[in-house]
Amino acid sequence: MAAYMWDTKVYPAEMFVESCGAILFDLSGSASPPSPSPSPASASSDSDSGVDTTTTTTTTIRSAAVATVNDTNTNNKTGRRNCRETRQAAAVREVREESGYACRLRPVTMPTRAPSVLEAADVKDFARTYPDLTEPFMLEVRDLGQGEGEGVKLVWWFVAEVLRPGMGRVDGNGDGDEEDYEPGEPEVHFAPAFFECEAALEKLTFQKDRDVLRRAMDLVETSKWDWSD
Repeated sequence: MAAYMWDTKVYPAEMFVESCGAILFDLSGSASPPSPSPSPASASSDSDSGVDTTTTTTTTIRSAAVATVNDTNTNNKTGRRNCRETRQAAAVREVREESGYACRLRPVTMPTRAPSVLEAADVKDFARTYPDLTEPFMLEVRDLGQGEGEGVKLVWWFVAEVLRPGMGRVDGNGDGDEEDYEPGEPEVHFAPAFFECEAALEKLTFQKDRDVLRRAMDLVETSKWDWSD
């Protein structure tokens, strides 16, 4: 049998699961979390759902406040994308369910190896920078264990914006369908706590979480958002 040219693993559907989460920014200029607000917690840990919340107080992301999420649920079952659900919709839903915040995905300028719809079908495979993308900016791959049938978990990270009361109907996940602003209540095992951005980087337990947050902060700085809209 011929040897394959790439080091490859193949997983049937029962051996992988997808999870979606977001770094959530508050563009209102308020120094406090939007209402309704989850109860703060001083502890921080690796959130299995991939939900970190960020709230900005000025137009400079370095002076923003960040909420890390303390997830006391260790069963690895949170944050999952449902059947027939897009990754974008899953990220918006999971932020609302787990943190209590309504949100919408926020477009960023970023490099990606996904080609534009305007590119030729045979365009070369390398990273190009595109504006206004609501695509995942980071993918985390978790090995769920060496045991039989464990498989892997794929965690897709997005950049999102906190929604506030009075915003009316919004297109939360970028699919063209508008929904009513609808905050929720955080699940009992999630407790967001707000910190300044740099402090949040230090609060996060794992380096991979710090890498994700740092990447999101950098994308916000380089995307030149209109912070007043």
